Amino acid sequence: MKHGVLFLCLVTALTACSHRTSATGSLLPDTLQLREGDVVLRRCTGLISRMVTMSDNGGQFSHTGIVVDSAGIPMVVHAVPSEPDWEGDPDRVKMEPARSFLASDHAVTAAILRPRDTQAGQLAAHYAVRRYREGTLFDHDFDDQDTVRLYCTQLIVLAYEQAGVELVDTTRKTIDLPGFHYRCIMPSQIFQSPHLQTIFMFNS
Repeated sequence: MKHGVLFLCLVTALTACSHRTSATGSLLPDTLQLREGDVVLRRCTGLISRMVTMSDNGGQFSHTGIVVDSAGIPMVVHAVPSEPDWEGDPDRVKMEPARSFLASDHAVTAAILRPRDTQAGQLAAHYAVRRYREGTLFDHDFDDQDTVRLYCTQLIVLAYEQAGVELVDTTRKTIDLPGFHYRCIMPSQIFQSPHLQTIFMFNS
C-alpha cells in the first residue's frame, strides 16, 4: 500500500504546497483580524493539489489549518507532510504565521471560516496547540481511528470535537485509485460545515 508513485501523491495530498519558496506576499488581507479557532483553507498550484480537488468532487481546497494565538501573533497549526524545517524533520503537526500559510507564491485559492461558537473556537485552538507541542506526527494512513497521528482535516475536526462541536457528520469520502483505497475527511466537508461561516474568500 505504501509503494509507487500514486501512494506518494496521496502522502502529500490533503496537504501543503511542497517545495515552496519564501513568500513575497499573502492572500490574507492586512485589514482582516483573525481569531482563535478560525479555519483556513487553501489550494496550491501543481498536480498534487489538482489531484486532491478532483478526488473531492471538484472541491476548491486541498489543505486546511486552524488559527491559534502565539504571544499575540496569529499562527496556523496544521498537520502536513513534505515540509521539513530542517534535515530529518519528520512529517508532523506544524505551526507557522498565518500570512506564510497563505503566501501568494504558492496558494492560489483561500478561504477563512469563523466558528459560530467563539468559545468552542478558542478551545479547539488550544487543543491544536497542544498537539503541535506534543510533536504529533502526520498520519500517512489517513486513519480516523488513529488519533495518535493526524492528517490535516482530521486535526481540525478532532480539535472541534474536543470543544463539543461536530464540524462534519460521519460521512467519509472515498479516494479510489490504482493501488490504494482510502476513506477520509475532505476539505469540502469542512468548508460546508454549518458550524462555520465564511468571512473571506479569494479565487485567482
